Amino acid sequence: MRLAAIDIGSNGARLLIKNFRTTEDGTQQISRVMYMRVPLRLGSDVFTLGKISKERMLMMKHMLKAFKQIMKLNQVDDYRACATSAMRDAENGKKVLNKLRKSTGIDIEIINGREEARLLCNNIVENIGSAKGNYAYIDVGGGSTEISLLHDGALTHSQSYNIGTLRMLGGMVSKETVEKMKADLKRFAKDMPDIRIIGSGGNINKLFKLTHAKRENRYVTVDEIKDLYSKLKVLSVEERIEQYGLKVDRADVIIPAAEIFITAAEALGCDSVQVPNISLADSIVDGFYRDKYSACDIKPEQSDADEVGDDED
Repeated sequence: MRLAAIDIGSNGARLLIKNFRTTEDGTQQISRVMYMRVPLRLGSDVFTLGKISKERMLMMKHMLKAFKQIMKLNQVDDYRACATSAMRDAENGKKVLNKLRKSTGIDIEIINGREEARLLCNNIVENIGSAKGNYAYIDVGGGSTEISLLHDGALTHSQSYNIGTLRMLGGMVSKETVEKMKADLKRFAKDMPDIRIIGSGGNINKLFKLTHAKRENRYVTVDEIKDLYSKLKVLSVEERIEQYGLKVDRADVIIPAAEIFITAAEALGCDSVQVPNISLADSIVDGFYRDKYSACDIKPEQSDADEVGDDED
C-alpha cells in the first residue's frame, strides 16, 4: 500500500510518499518512495498581512495540482493533507482551503498546535521504541515551536508556542512568549532530571550537516550550534548562500532557528541535541497508516526515495 502526506507549513510545503508492506511475522515495514519540498513561504503573507494573498493562493493551486499528478504517477492509494501555523493564523485560511479543494480536489485539514505536537511525538516514540530516560522533543517551524516531553518512551506533556523562524524575522514574537517558554522549560527540567533534547525541522538538520556531515551518531552539541550561529550571523544572506551552500529560503531562517534551539537548550540545561531527521510529513503519513489501516507494529526501513528540493525541512 502506498500512502502520502502533504504538509503545508509556514516556510515550506512537502509531499511525502511511503510504501507500507506486511512482513511474514505480521509487522509493517515502511520505505520512502518520493519526497518533494516547495518553498511556499505562507508565513511571509500571514505574519505581516494577516492573510493569504491572491498570489500565494495561486502558487498553492499550481503546487497542489502538481502534487496530485505526482501521487497518481506513484500509484498512491490514499493521503492526508495538513496545514499548520500560518494557515491557522490566516484570517482567510478556511476560505482559501475551500477554494483550493474545489479547484484541485485536495482536502486540507488545519491542525492545531497540540495535534501537530501529538503527531510529531507519536512518530518519535515509535522510532526510539522502548528507550529509557527523559526527552524533550522540539520541532521548530516557521510559525511555531512544538515541544513534547517523553518519559521512557511515553508522552507526558506537549505544548505549542507561537515562536517560529518567520515570526521572529518579522518581529512578531513577543518577549513575554519567549519568557513563558523559557520558564516552562526550566520547570520541566526540574521535574524531569537528566533530560535530553531531540530536535526536528529543516534548520536543525542543516545545522547538524554543516557541523558534522560525516558523524554517524546524529547529534550536535550546543557549543557547536553557538559557534556556527556566530559565524552565520555576521554574514549577509547572500554570503551565507555562497559560503555555506544554503538555499535562499534557508539562509535567513537558520539564524532565528539556531536562537530558538540555543534558548531551549540553555533553559533545559542540555549540552547537545539529537537529530533523527524525522519530519511532520513522516508523522502525518505514519500516523495516518496506523490510525486508519493497521494496528500492527511499524518498523521504518532505509529510504531509497526520489527527493526533490531541500530535504532538511
